[in-house]
Amino acid sequence: MPHSPSHSEPAAIRLIGHISTLCGVAASFMILASVFITCQMIFIRAVLNQSTIWQTEAVIYLMIAATLIGLPYVQKLRGHVGVDLVPLMLPPAAQRLLAIFTLGATAAMMAIMLFYGWEMFHIAWARNWKSETVWAVPLWIPYIFVPLGFGLFLLQLMADIWQTAFGPGPDIVPLEDRRH
Repeated sequence: MPHSPSHSEPAAIRLIGHISTLCGVAASFMILASVFITCQMIFIRAVLNQSTIWQTEAVIYLMIAATLIGLPYVQKLRGHVGVDLVPLMLPPAAQRLLAIFTLGATAAMMAIMLFYGWEMFHIAWARNWKSETVWAVPLWIPYIFVPLGFGLFLLQLMADIWQTAFGPGPDIVPLEDRRH
């Protein structure tokens, strides 16, 4: 269960939570746009018997962007896959330390992904790379979502580290308190 925000949290932590929620909304609109574009593409191909130019590429880029932009929201909700067998066997103080270590390791990996994602975006921007399709999309446009998504995810991870270190602790329900 995600940590519920309180007014005792710093404004920056609450702001990050709002940004993550906004990312979830943006990602859902990207998915919705992908569905509409796919339907339009099917109509053009099946009903009008015409070829499509931009639709497949747009849907691919939108779905990738939605996945990356949705990362902080899923993290805010604690929706990523987790294995809690070991934490359940630990006392609360050890659970907190394990959670901080795990969040820190994840943040380190996201920082690396942010660095290389920015490098990929910057090279595409500087060299004016375009997709090898008829549409010829400037690749910096879809590539910007890589550092943006990982950067926002890293921001949410930092907020989670703060909440775990200074807040009520990890959201782990002991085995005996779980209902089947």
